[in-house]
Amino acid sequence: MYVATFSELRIGDIDRAGGKNAGLGELQHALMGQDANVPDGFAITAHAFRTFIEAHNLGSFLKEALEGLDPSNIEDLQSRGARIRQRIREAGLPDDIVAAVKGALANLGDGPVAVRSSATAEDLPEASFAGQQETFLNVQGPDAVIDAVQRCYASLFTDRAISYRQGQGFDHLEVALSVGIQRMVQSASSGVMFTLDPDQGIREVVHIDAVRGLGEALVSGEATPDQYKVYAPLLDGHAPLLDRVAGYDGESFVITIEQALRLARVGKAIEAHFGRPMDIEWAYDPDGSLQILQARPETVQARKGPPGLSRTILESHGDRLVTGIAVGADVGSGRVRVMTDVSQLSSFKEGEVLVAVRTDPDWEPAMRKAAAIVTDTGGRTCHAAIVCRELGVPAVVGAGDATAVLTSGTEVTVSCAEGYEGHIYEGRGSWRYEEVEVEAGKEIPTKIMVNVANPFDAWRAAMLPVDGVGLLRLEFLVGSHIGIHPRALLDPTQTSEDARARIAKVTKPYGSGSAYFVDRLATGVGQVAAAFHPRPVIVRMSDFKTNEYRGLLGGDVFEQLEANPMIGWRGASRYVDPDFRNAFQLECQALARVRGEMGLDNVRVMVPFCRTLGEADRVIATMAEFGLVRGENDLKIYVMVEIPANAVLAHEFAERFDGFSIGSNDLTQLTLGIDRDGDRIQASFDEADPAVKALIARAIEGGHAKGIPVGICGQAPSDKPDFAAWLVEQGIDSISLTPDSVMRTRKRLASL
Repeated sequence: MYVATFSELRIGDIDRAGGKNAGLGELQHALMGQDANVPDGFAITAHAFRTFIEAHNLGSFLKEALEGLDPSNIEDLQSRGARIRQRIREAGLPDDIVAAVKGALANLGDGPVAVRSSATAEDLPEASFAGQQETFLNVQGPDAVIDAVQRCYASLFTDRAISYRQGQGFDHLEVALSVGIQRMVQSASSGVMFTLDPDQGIREVVHIDAVRGLGEALVSGEATPDQYKVYAPLLDGHAPLLDRVAGYDGESFVITIEQALRLARVGKAIEAHFGRPMDIEWAYDPDGSLQILQARPETVQARKGPPGLSRTILESHGDRLVTGIAVGADVGSGRVRVMTDVSQLSSFKEGEVLVAVRTDPDWEPAMRKAAAIVTDTGGRTCHAAIVCRELGVPAVVGAGDATAVLTSGTEVTVSCAEGYEGHIYEGRGSWRYEEVEVEAGKEIPTKIMVNVANPFDAWRAAMLPVDGVGLLRLEFLVGSHIGIHPRALLDPTQTSEDARARIAKVTKPYGSGSAYFVDRLATGVGQVAAAFHPRPVIVRMSDFKTNEYRGLLGGDVFEQLEANPMIGWRGASRYVDPDFRNAFQLECQALARVRGEMGLDNVRVMVPFCRTLGEADRVIATMAEFGLVRGENDLKIYVMVEIPANAVLAHEFAERFDGFSIGSNDLTQLTLGIDRDGDRIQASFDEADPAVKALIARAIEGGHAKGIPVGICGQAPSDKPDFAAWLVEQGIDSISLTPDSVMRTRKRLASL
C-alpha cells in the first residue's frame, strides 16, 4: 500500500507512483535482454503522500495558502512557497509509513541510496518539466532516508513547481508525490541522452552529453559536458558517430566512441519500447557496466511533429561579445540583467536577457519572462537548456565568461539561428522569420542537387525536394570545424609559441594533431552525408588558395606569398606535391572513415582544379594509396570541369573519372581572363558568354560520349534561371543550387 518495488510497477502506474517511478519500473522490463541495467529500488507511493496530507489536515491549509496566487509576482510566490514548505517539514511522517519505508530499505540491502521525487504530474508525454522536485544523492541510513523523503514532500511546493503547475493548468491539490529509493550508482561517467536531436528535432540523431562522475553537475548546469551525436539508422554494423566535442576539462573525452554507440543502441531500444522519443539519464560504472537511471518522454520536439523548413534569419547585429552553445534556433533581444543568486529573481523584468553563471529549476519564474538566457556553464541537456526549449526562449549556455563580459542595463542580441554555436552581439539586431515551400510540384527534366556549406544547415536543406548534394567543399569544413593548417597539426614545432599552445589545447582530447584533423573532418562530412542518406553527397577535396591557407592557424609558416593565388598552388597540384602529400593523406583518411567505419557510402569524392591528364592519373593513384580506391565499395571519383583544358580534353578526362561537375565561376574566369577577385572589369564577367557556353557544351558532350554524368555546381544556375534552362537544353544531368534558390529554379524549369 505504502511501498512498491520497481519490478511491480509499469508505465500505467503514474497515479500510483508518479511519472519517474512508473518509468523506472517499465524500464526494467524494457531493458531485459539489452546491454544495460536499472539500479534496483522501490517507490513510496502517492497513497502514502495523501495519507500524510490527511493525517495533518494539510489540504485546507494548502488551498488557503495558494488562493489567488499570481506566479508572475515573484515575491508573493516566494513567500507562499516558503510558508508551505516549512509547514510540511514540521509535520512528521505517520508511524506506519515510516515502518513500511524502513522495511523496504532493509530488503534493498546496505549501501547509500538516491532519494528521488516522482510527482504524478511529472515526466508525462505532454509535460516533462525537468527538476521540479528535489533529489538527494548518497543518502545513508534509515533515519537520513526518512528525512530526505520529507524534504522531497516539501519540494512539491518549490517556487518553480508551483509556477510550472499553474502555467500547465494542473490543480495543485490534485497532484501527489511518490518518492523513489534507488541503489546509488558509483559512476565513472554519466549524463543525459536524447533519442532525437533536442534542438532541431531530427529523429535519426541521438544526442548524448557526458561528464565524469555523477551527472548532477551536468543536469544542474555547473559543468559544460562533452557532446556526442550518433546517426541511429546505421548503428547496426557501423560506427556512425557524427560529432564529438570535448567539454569543460578538455583533457580527454569522457567516454569512448564505442561507449557512445552502445548508449545510442540502448537509447533507441528504449525509444522503441515506449513508442516515442525519450530523455534518458545514464551512468557507466567503473567496471564498464551501463546503468539507466531514468527515462522520460521528450516533450518539446515530439510535440512539434516532423521538423519543418521555417527558420529565423539574423539580418543585422553589432560586434560579437560572447559565444557558447546554442539552444533552439531563434533570436532574442533585450537589456541584460546579470544575476548571481535566486534571491534576486523579484527584480527581473519582462523582456530582459537573463545572464547567470548557471540557472537551476528555482529560476523558472524569471526564465518564463526572459527574452533570452545566457549562462557561463552548462550543455544542451542541462536544466537551463531543457526549460528554455519548453518555454520557447532562446538560450546560449556554456558561454564561459558571459557574466564577466556582459553588463546589466546594456542591450544585446542573443542569436541561436546561426548553427550549433550561439552568439551574443552588442545592441539590438534585426531578424526575420521565413517559411520555405517544399512541395516538389511538377516533374522537371534534370536532377536538382543542393550546395551545402554548414553541417548544421544540412538537415534543413535535406528537406528540400532535391536529389542529393552536388557540392560540399572540404575547405569550408576545414575553416569552420578545424581552423588550423593541416601541416601545422602534423608538425606544430614549426609554428609560433602561441600557435603551438593553441594547437596543443584543442588537440589534446584526440591524442594528436592528425587524429584531431581526421576526426573533425570526418564528423563534419558525416553530418551532411547522414542528413541526405542514401542520396549522393559529392564532397570536393580541399581547394584553398595559398592566401586562404595562410589565414588558418599556423598557415603563415607553410604557405608562400603568391602574386595571383587564384591560378597558383591549389587543388590537385597540392595533392601530389611532396610538401602537401601528408596533409592530403589526412583528407583521404577522413573520407575513408565516413564511407567505411561510419557506413555513409553515399559520399562521392571530387577532385578540383585538375590541370592535366598526368596530374589526374597521379591524383587517382595517390588517393588509392591513402584508402580511396576508385570503384571499391562503389566509390565514385568526379572531377571539376573549371579549367578550359578540362573541356577541351573532355573525352580524355572522362576516361579517368566517374563524373564531371562544371565549376562555372573558375571556368568563366579562365576562359575570359577576368579575375574573380577583381572589381574593375566585373561587368564583363558572364557565365553565359558564348565562349563559356561553348566549353560547357563541349564538356557535356564529352562526358556523355564516355557514359558518365555531367552536372554543374557553380553559382550561375542559382543566380540565373534562364542559364539553368539553357543547361537543361544541353542535356545536363544535374544542377546543384544554393538552398535559397532551389524552389525558384524548380519552378522555372517546370515551365519548360
